[in-house]
Amino acid sequence: MKRVINGKLYNTETAKEVFTWSNHYYRNDFHFCEETLYRTPKGAFFVAGEGGPMSKYAVPVGSNGYGGGDGLAVLSDAEALAWLEEKEADVETIERFFPGRIEEA
Repeated sequence: MKRVINGKLYNTETAKEVFTWSNHYYRNDFHFCEETLYRTPKGAFFVAGEGGPMSKYAVPVGSNGYGGGDGLAVLSDAEALAWLEEKEADVETIERFFPGRIEEA
């Protein structure tokens, strides 16, 4: 998936995959949702995802229906870290991409 946002190209094919999350529904389920956090070669984070007609990626179809869709959103470093925490990414992944930002409780 490629998108231009604020004059910058975000491309899932050239970015490094950081972590993938899924709600574990089958792809043909209306609730299906899958998202992947990426980091561009220049260090910017973005999330690319797809989902069914009852997911956050739903798109209007016809006069009053919905279909599955996809999307891409740019995240700040703080938002990317929060996304990883929310999606319960493994500690090693978080430490690899955010060294020095995690401290003992």
